Amino acid sequence: MAGVTTRPSDPPAAPSAETRHASAVAAQTPGGPCAALILGPSGAGKSALALDMISRGAVLVADDQVRLRRRGARVIASAPEPLAGLIEARGLGLIETPALPEAPVVCVVDLSETETRRLPPRREAPLLGLALPRILAPPAPLPAASLAPALLALLRAGGARRAP
Repeated sequence: MAGVTTRPSDPPAAPSAETRHASAVAAQTPGGPCAALILGPSGAGKSALALDMISRGAVLVADDQVRLRRRGARVIASAPEPLAGLIEARGLGLIETPALPEAPVVCVVDLSETETRRLPPRREAPLLGLALPRILAPPAPLPAASLAPALLALLRAGGARRAP
């Protein structure tokens, strides 16, 4: 085709939106809400961690399905309309809870992998063409919910992390 040039080495463009099987919770900061995107396989404890954080003052953004879209240099999380304000408590069912309509994601918590270091290196999770800080699950016998206080403090600090 005349006038169109492509190079095989060009990486494909990152999508500007996607929906993930995840949970998202946020904490308020002076600059507005900051959210954590919680990833992991079914039964890994995504909703349990979100509920623990909510019990400590965080606010639900989305549970089970999280809609993500890129807005400039930020990834914004929201809930698909039928799930807005609902979170699953295993053994209890769906619970209605106050929720934010959207919040910027400042870190990704990955419950599919265990952290083995006491002071881990900075890890990154690619999300819609951006690299966000990636936090792994605590080692056994600590439950994923033991992350709640530290993660909430991290969000309240605006997602700031120590230098590598």
